[in-house]
Amino acid sequence: MDALIYTVMSSAERALKAQQVHANNLANLDTGGFRADLELATSQAVGGYGYDSRHMSRLQANAVSGGEGVMRQTGRDLDVAIVGDGLFAVEWQGGEAYTRSGNFSVDGEGALTVNGRPVLGDGGPIVLPPYTSLSIGVDGTLSILPPGQNDMQPVDRLRLVRGEAAELTKNEAGLIVARDGAELPADDTVTLRSGHLEGSNVSAIGEMVATMNLNRDFEIQMRLYKAADDMAEAGNRLMRD
Repeated sequence: MDALIYTVMSSAERALKAQQVHANNLANLDTGGFRADLELATSQAVGGYGYDSRHMSRLQANAVSGGEGVMRQTGRDLDVAIVGDGLFAVEWQGGEAYTRSGNFSVDGEGALTVNGRPVLGDGGPIVLPPYTSLSIGVDGTLSILPPGQNDMQPVDRLRLVRGEAAELTKNEAGLIVARDGAELPADDTVTLRSGHLEGSNVSAIGEMVATMNLNRDFEIQMRLYKAADDMAEAGNRLMRD
């Protein structure tokens, strides 16, 4: 009975936390470039002498879905989507982190940003000189048309990286990072599509089905908890009689 309570309580807690993961995914259904979080459960033995038969469920919600979102055309020069695998690099706490969001902006000083964070190029944060027109090539090359000139000039290149989904996680800001904390290497094979944006890769139906399954799992755990309580009460009665 005692071992059953450990399993029941930890499994119920895991179901509640997993629901939070799926609720967050659904909340970001329309967030451009969002990568769904995956919840993974593992079995963990309870430490201490005499607890060898006690195991608890442990939730690990630090995996990232590698699926692609739907790509839509915008026609905006500063919108760009990654075709296939790959990530944009942005500045984060003195280092770099990664995102699939390509709705870039240029601030008053010419700095290229995405969601307020500096976008990195070959030489660090990208700062664009004054221009009248801008284009982003399939390889990430940024070209501008300077005022009073007729020819486009390349000024920088987006830092594009690639990483295996199993090796990636998210930091506290929701940006993608490597599990070991290292910077991902640049990958020249990553290609872009200008004038397009990638949507979230969250499946509304998949998330809702997962939530319903978790609700059923939680109900089962509560029934098991009641059964454990009944067995404990029966044992107490036997000891009193």
